[in-house]
Amino acid sequence: MKKFIAFMEKYVVPVAAKIGAEPHMAAIRDGFVTIIPLIMIGAVGILVNNITDAHWYVGFMSSIFGAGWKGWGGNVWNASYAIMSLVVCFTISYHLTRSRGKDGLAVAVVAVGVFILFIYDLAKGTTFLGTDGLLLAIVIALIVSDIMCLLLGNPKLLIKMPDGVPPAVSRSFASLFPTMIVVGGAGILQEIYLMFHTGMVLPALFNKLIQTPLQGVVSSFWGVLVLIFVIQLLWFFGLHGSNMMLPIVQGVLFPLTIDNMKAIEMGHKAKYIINDQFLNSFCNMGGSGLTICLIIAIFIVHKKSSDQQKMIAKLGIAPGVFNINEPVIFGLPICLDPIYIIPFMGAPLLNAVITYFAMSGGLVPYPTVEIFWTIPPVLSGILGTRSWQGGVLAIILLIIDVLIYIPFVIVAADRDKKTQQEAEAKMQEEMAKQNA
Repeated sequence: MKKFIAFMEKYVVPVAAKIGAEPHMAAIRDGFVTIIPLIMIGAVGILVNNITDAHWYVGFMSSIFGAGWKGWGGNVWNASYAIMSLVVCFTISYHLTRSRGKDGLAVAVVAVGVFILFIYDLAKGTTFLGTDGLLLAIVIALIVSDIMCLLLGNPKLLIKMPDGVPPAVSRSFASLFPTMIVVGGAGILQEIYLMFHTGMVLPALFNKLIQTPLQGVVSSFWGVLVLIFVIQLLWFFGLHGSNMMLPIVQGVLFPLTIDNMKAIEMGHKAKYIINDQFLNSFCNMGGSGLTICLIIAIFIVHKKSSDQQKMIAKLGIAPGVFNINEPVIFGLPICLDPIYIIPFMGAPLLNAVITYFAMSGGLVPYPTVEIFWTIPPVLSGILGTRSWQGGVLAIILLIIDVLIYIPFVIVAADRDKKTQQEAEAKMQEEMAKQNA
């Protein structure tokens, strides 16, 4: 184990840290973080309209709000998820440009313009403004921002205004030529594309060639196990695995939850077992590594737990209920602890296996409702699958995970107590030498 940790620290962790700090990856992460309020209110609208299709719920809502009771949820949807790609394109471009010291607002506006240019066929619907165009929006935001930053740094393209001109006007003219070059060039590329693919808009082709195959890989049984393994491994070495893998989860798995929801609304069966809600509701309960179960395990064996474990468990229980577990990961710490690595990585993988077969076997409905990641465990299972079976599965998984953590808590406690006793003995020995 020591050799493995040493190898990872020397060769893998530095590379992973560089990837996590890479401007494009950071911009994607920050871009999605920026729209969290929009995602939250959109999730509320989805929840109100789709929490269940039971007759009693529909009748109850209709009796209070009338036959058009789904109107509010639909309006909220239109203001959030229906324009998700558009908003994400703006925020990612903004953050990437700002990280390079350029005018983020001007470049983000150009990125949105280019994105709309490529989804030109708005007369036939606005599908690609929503989650269907998410991956293309990310790619366009990154490419446009890179090109614009390069052009904005060229003094030959800069229009200098007199000192008395307002700053907003000066900034606008400073980006005039770069904007003309980028948007004009995008228009030419679109015309060239249309010469060869008149029957399919670019986002549809992009999804067919890139997003759909990528979704097929990541949403497969083995694909999600690899994804979970990588996330947990990054966390173990002190890197924010969830944030680092956010582009994959949000760009690839998130649209699959929305596709399931649309299928249910149209009276069809949900298609995808594995999506972002699969992870949030059953594999990340209490946070990455299912650390809420670690906290419960510490309380169960409190007589055998170390003082440090008890203190961290008390501090971590409240945020842990809402799936925030940094106090536990960095407080115990779990990072680089050879004892905790086994349950920390093994429990989420086991949950994924159990959940997958429970759903594929028809025991639990597929995740079909997008809910926010801070919804407490069990409740997220119920709401995410619109079923009591989802809640029962979550409870069973929590019990299994607590049982997994208990022996490792005891082993870690014995080690901590031994280390503390040795430190106290050494301190007493040094004090005795000083007194002598």
